[in-house]
Amino acid sequence: MTTATTTTATMTYQRRTKDQLAARVAQDIFDGAVVNLGIGQPTLVANHLPAGREVILQSENGILGMGPAPAAGEEDYDLINAGKQPVTLLPGGSFFHHADSFAMMRGGHLDICVLGAFQVSATGDLANWHTGEKDAIPAVGGAMDLAIGAKQTWVMMDLLTKQGASKLVKECTYPLTGIACVKRVYSDLATLECTPAGLKLIDKVDGLGLDELEKLVGLPIAA
Repeated sequence: MTTATTTTATMTYQRRTKDQLAARVAQDIFDGAVVNLGIGQPTLVANHLPAGREVILQSENGILGMGPAPAAGEEDYDLINAGKQPVTLLPGGSFFHHADSFAMMRGGHLDICVLGAFQVSATGDLANWHTGEKDAIPAVGGAMDLAIGAKQTWVMMDLLTKQGASKLVKECTYPLTGIACVKRVYSDLATLECTPAGLKLIDKVDGLGLDELEKLVGLPIAA
């Protein structure tokens, strides 16, 4: 996988690849955490959990104790995650009815969920299930349950759309999944915290200045 390089008039910086971003998220998951990885990019986090750190992965379709993705040719399509991707099961893992899984999600038993997003507001509102397009098929799934039920909700996404617009916004214009639920945003350019006062910088890629990041986002970012 190649790393995209962006050059401005004053600086050059490299965006995190999807695997680098997944590794950055995995770095912050603490030992013993029970974690749900949402559909799409977040599932890559399972492949980058540090050796020796026990993280219990949950899937909303009723799995607890997932491992990394199976090797090519070793997929078992009777064992899939909520995104219908084949997964592995670690020793001690289990699978069960999805009603029990949703009770787990809604009951506050997840330490962290990692979700994708279309938009996140500076104060942590989440829009990740529908863009409002007429031809789009709404499919919220368990996103609302996860966003509100987990002790911490993290978002993993590209900072900008394909058209160059920031996915971090002052106020979401897409239908909301949850209000003030996102604690952190992990992106290809920076890691940011959402607070009642707005965005706060955790880290950014080398070569990207804070002023340039603020211009890309279009919002103030506290250092």
